[in-house]
Amino acid sequence: MSATTAGSGPVGPVTEGAGAHGPRRARASLRAADGVRIDAAYEPGPGPVGGPVVVLAHGFTGDLDRPHVRRAAHVLARHAAVVTFSFRGHGRSGGRSTVGDSEVLDLAAAVTWARSLGHSRVITLGFSMGGSVVLRHAGLHGLARLRAEAPGTARGTVPGTAGPAPGTAGAAPRAEGTAPGTNEGRTEARGGAQGAETAPEAPAVPQAPPGPGPGPVPPAAPAALPAPLSEADRLVFAGGRADRTDLVIAVSSPARWYYRGTAPMRRLHWLVTRRLGRTVGRLGFRTRIRPGDWDPVPLSPTALAPYIAPVPLLLVHGDRDPYFPLDHPRALQRAAGTHGELWIERGMGHAENATDEALLGRLWRWAERTGGGAGA
Repeated sequence: MSATTAGSGPVGPVTEGAGAHGPRRARASLRAADGVRIDAAYEPGPGPVGGPVVVLAHGFTGDLDRPHVRRAAHVLARHAAVVTFSFRGHGRSGGRSTVGDSEVLDLAAAVTWARSLGHSRVITLGFSMGGSVVLRHAGLHGLARLRAEAPGTARGTVPGTAGPAPGTAGAAPRAEGTAPGTNEGRTEARGGAQGAETAPEAPAVPQAPPGPGPGPVPPAAPAALPAPLSEADRLVFAGGRADRTDLVIAVSSPARWYYRGTAPMRRLHWLVTRRLGRTVGRLGFRTRIRPGDWDPVPLSPTALAPYIAPVPLLLVHGDRDPYFPLDHPRALQRAAGTHGELWIERGMGHAENATDEALLGRLWRWAERTGGGAGA
């Protein structure tokens, strides 16, 4: 496939093909833009051919066959078609996990496949790491659109970069106790000493649902990109519109990289950065993790949130999330400006396991309500 294409169709056998009334249940092997094989599945919805499709992005150590992922897909399939897939390094997919960087290419391949099945409206729904991926994917498309609209630039051209590392006031610091050659946890957002947040929490700002008036105004195209692009970011940025999303829902997403302020995130940091941890990840969690640093650091969810508009955005976070405290969704909401909604769910924990059927139904009703939103 083209080196500048962010997604691809199936390259392996599809277990069930299209019927007289449209695509049927299917299992396919997709190919991401960097050549990694991605395991994906399709569940047809109850509506007409060409109706909306939800592309579901699981969290770290999950995969499309995990019970909590299948449960979410089953509930959502009552309303719409659903594509599930396993990120690289997870389940039957190839490659190794980069814990949020190259995974944007896996999502792009899944979205491209969903559109190839006849769906014109795509909702990307991500949990935890998957939440960061759907935010980054939509933000990269928005940033690329703005750059293409700026004088003297065109989509597919990656301009020079300048500015601080993503999601921070300056270059991202190395985590304490890590040596060169480690990846410092990757999915984590980094705070101050002992992982504490350096900025105080801001109160949540209620956002009204979109009304009949004009939509949010996207930011002006930056004179330079927020930071040097990683290879995966460059491929999505320079790609076409086949893998764009029309609505974005991020559940339990981190806001920034290198966060170690909670015990679960310190354990995850060990799992990712240490050789023994990666062995435990492979044998205990069926997750194959790539060793080594990010170089360069990919743009963070916070860095890309301003560019998601005018694509509708919903952020969902539990007030009992043991991984990421409430400053994460609030930071994302601040970064998105006046765009998007934030739901703080009372008593909710983390990601797919904490997302019950009632909440999944509310997510779908929000998507229905906001269905007229523009694509990236």
